[in-house]
Amino acid sequence: MTDERVNLLDFDRQGLTDYMVSLGEKPYRARQLLQWIYQRGVTAFDDMTDLSKVSRAKLAEQTVISLPEVALEQVSSDGTVKWLFRMHDGNSIETVYIPEAERGTLCVSSQVGCALDCSFCATGRQGFNRNLTTGEIIVQVFMAVNRLAVLPKCQDQRVTNVVMMGMGEPLANLGALVPSLNLMMDDLAYGLSKRRVTVSTSGIVPAMDRLTDRVDVSLAVSLHAPNDALRDQLVPINIKYPISELMAACQRYVSGDRKKHVLFEYVMLQGVNDLPEHAHELVGLLRDFPAKVNLIPFNPFPQSGYKRSSNNAIRRFSTILTDAGVLTLRRTTRGDDIDAACGQLAGDIEDKSRRHVRFIEPRFGEQL
Repeated sequence: MTDERVNLLDFDRQGLTDYMVSLGEKPYRARQLLQWIYQRGVTAFDDMTDLSKVSRAKLAEQTVISLPEVALEQVSSDGTVKWLFRMHDGNSIETVYIPEAERGTLCVSSQVGCALDCSFCATGRQGFNRNLTTGEIIVQVFMAVNRLAVLPKCQDQRVTNVVMMGMGEPLANLGALVPSLNLMMDDLAYGLSKRRVTVSTSGIVPAMDRLTDRVDVSLAVSLHAPNDALRDQLVPINIKYPISELMAACQRYVSGDRKKHVLFEYVMLQGVNDLPEHAHELVGLLRDFPAKVNLIPFNPFPQSGYKRSSNNAIRRFSTILTDAGVLTLRRTTRGDDIDAACGQLAGDIEDKSRRHVRFIEPRFGEQL
């Protein structure tokens, strides 16, 4: 039987305030709820002791704090943690925590599957089912924070950064994404700096502009090719929004803020996009633009058809960029022994995209 109660995780601070007022409660009740849920990890209304008994009874009758089932929890040899969360409809998504010396990064999913069909991505190969709700996005942070606190050898780990780089294209779910980002940065919830919350996109240009107008977060772009002909093959959304339009949107994002830059993600595919001529072409594309390039070793999955670039090829590519003045990072593969590395997240979904019949553009969470 479907639970008809309202999921409180679906609201950011303003949304929760409006909802509490609609229940006849004072606006400050929203502040109390945010702190109980996100700062203290409390989900039982009876334990929220500064709420009146009447308020607690009303909340228990009409609302719920909906948590997913932990279907799988794996810890890699390098400390990376991967969770498989089973949602109410039986679909499952994956969330990954990556510990580093000075930070802990949580990779969060935004959709059940993905409709963009990037040729090197395991998630895209699975197809697409639906968008996640705001509650289903932010609950991944909630679950990670609270599971890390009890996992052996993880009690000292903290979520200091969130990257929307898990399953799905975040900007194809903008309506649910923005409130979840607000919660990540709200001082009454997780209080993360706007520079520690990153949204990654394959290049849905209208939604990039909408994101810029609605919330201030860091931007990452899945570029993966320096020209349209190659990017059309690797990232099919490029056919609709070619590199010239993508770069114009990136320029609008950084406009007027000297501290802003765009992180360009570039997965290294042997003999496909890792040749010196590709590096030089990328230099030309990014010259005089406030950019960082993150070179990502390809993480193989069955029937991908691609191979990881050699270390020598990655070093050569990196040297060309660096010598030309392009700030370049080389990502270290993490969690590949538990299939938690970049591009490997696949979850467990019922594909509704009919990808075997035709490529479809994602259904957006709101009008662009």
